Amino acid sequence: MTSAAGWSAGYVTDTTYLRGYYAEQSPVQLALAALLMGVQTDLPGPRDEVSFLELGCGQGFGALVLAAANPGWRITAVDFNPAHIAGARRTAAELGLDNVRFLEADLATLPEDPLVAEIPAADVASLHGVWSWVSPEVRAGIVRLLHARVRPGGLVHISYNALPGWQSALLLQRLVHEAGRRLAHGSIEQARAGFDLVRELMAAEAQGLTKSARAMEIVERLEKATPDYMAHEYMNECWSPCWHADVATDLASAKLDYVGSARLLANFNELKLSEAQRAIVNRFADPLMRELVVDACNQPTLRHDIYVRGTRRLSTGARDAALESVTLVLPIPPEEMVYAVTVPAGRASLNEGYYRPIVERLAEGPCSVGELLALPALEGHARNPAEVVGMLVGSGQALVLARPGAPMNNVSRHLNAMTGRRYLNVETLSGPSAMACPALAGGLPTALGHLYIAERFAAAGGIDATGIDTEAWARQFAPPDTPPGEIEALAKQMAEELRRRGKLWRWLGIV
Repeated sequence: MTSAAGWSAGYVTDTTYLRGYYAEQSPVQLALAALLMGVQTDLPGPRDEVSFLELGCGQGFGALVLAAANPGWRITAVDFNPAHIAGARRTAAELGLDNVRFLEADLATLPEDPLVAEIPAADVASLHGVWSWVSPEVRAGIVRLLHARVRPGGLVHISYNALPGWQSALLLQRLVHEAGRRLAHGSIEQARAGFDLVRELMAAEAQGLTKSARAMEIVERLEKATPDYMAHEYMNECWSPCWHADVATDLASAKLDYVGSARLLANFNELKLSEAQRAIVNRFADPLMRELVVDACNQPTLRHDIYVRGTRRLSTGARDAALESVTLVLPIPPEEMVYAVTVPAGRASLNEGYYRPIVERLAEGPCSVGELLALPALEGHARNPAEVVGMLVGSGQALVLARPGAPMNNVSRHLNAMTGRRYLNVETLSGPSAMACPALAGGLPTALGHLYIAERFAAAGGIDATGIDTEAWARQFAPPDTPPGEIEALAKQMAEELRRRGKLWRWLGIV
């Protein structure tokens, strides 16, 4: 949508983008993924200085979380929308954060702007939801900027709407965009009007929509989507899903080599492909051709790719030694561990005789991968740290503890409390958010309601959840006219979440 002032260049600017934290952008997650793929990179250590560059930071919540959790890091976050930058700068000032800088800039021209000299050489750069929403001129500017500001050996994360996964839904997006522009004013109302037309066409059995499982899935999912997401996803003028090979070719101009996916399970072809499909993939040595075949089989709609500026390969022994030094923490109660994980190729079963002793040990507290693999009760597997890390962390059933024993700092507590005050209410209890956490060197993805529970638990001492009066918490949180039955239900929900999360919060130093 073009604003009245004409400065938006077709990008949606009349509504802010979603406030969100995305684990795929975490330098720890990116370094771990590269390590799994045998690429030499160092996980950020307790005292490491890291320079992180985010392009298209939106409201800046992810950058604020990283800055709060890592006082020794330098964070630079860039966005085109001045409303995003103004809000992020205000929050940083309120928190007293001096290690994050928010820049308003056009990525098409930033590489030639004197402002670029103020961006530190980046160890890690990330672009989430930018590449497939902007013009070719902006993409070219991004490549020049990465060439200029990513240091040798640095990692780059880029997520984008991918082909061929989006192929069957191209008509849906075009209808939403074109109809919305003609039927309404303002990007939110345009997206709504466009989807109303799509629903009418589906009811009228328009085959271009009803024969597309992807289009049907989108319409069903967007019944729960926020209006600002719908506007940003579907109303940008330059919306264009991409082939992986084309993205890789563009980034090669910045001397960036493709490594793998920030979503760890996506790096294991055994979990994505059938035996027959793997046989076809293995006929090719060219990584771009291999990815094309994989995408033809899986059809992902969103890719989270990692690139490195200068590939240094590790031997399997060196990789495994590095992985064994990683410390894991269990984010869920052990009884909730899932031993049959859903993957593109079907279901991946974790050998319970092997993994259950690992889970039981992690239920006692954080532990290094090397110590887990040395447990005497493990059954039936060779010593394979890549599998343990990939499966547990990749399935979200373990987290990497970057700084074991690190305490919370005041700015992280302040940011978590501020986030709860600003965005939490009875309707948003289960809404997505994150807690800044120095022990994780980033954020703990969590529900907004957990911010309130953790803050109250910390105020109560954070030692023992038994005897906690969660009904008092519920009464303090709920509006004054809330019926007693709803107060009781809310108190039970808080008590259950405290039971499930309390140990984790203590292990991470959050309480």
